[in-house]
Amino acid sequence: MKQKSQAKNKTATLAAALTLTFLLAASHAQAQAQTQVQTQVQSSPGGLALAQQQNCMSCHSVTRTFMGPALRDVATKYAGKPEAQSYLAHKIAEGSSGVWGVVPMPANTQLSPGQAATLAGWILTLK
Repeated sequence: MKQKSQAKNKTATLAAALTLTFLLAASHAQAQAQTQVQTQVQSSPGGLALAQQQNCMSCHSVTRTFMGPALRDVATKYAGKPEAQSYLAHKIAEGSSGVWGVVPMPANTQLSPGQAATLAGWILTLK
């Protein structure tokens, strides 16, 4: 009987150790992903500064869905598409609705075509 109890304790200890190892690995992976996003955002400070200056960050976040989609999700969706930068620049300048849900994105008529292209290019680096 004592051997069964010891076996159960060893099994429970092993299960707890495996769970802890899994949680630590997941936490480490999440920290690495966050560091990668921070590095990408900082590697193109002009894009981030322009996004902040033009109030893009009022509705968007780099990593979290807010009023609009996370910019990283936008980058992932359009990654590898040949006309992605011009398509996004057009959407930024002219506005959009229905692509990411029911909340429309207003036109950003204050942006020059070059600024819209800069923002689109920066967004695409966030994937």
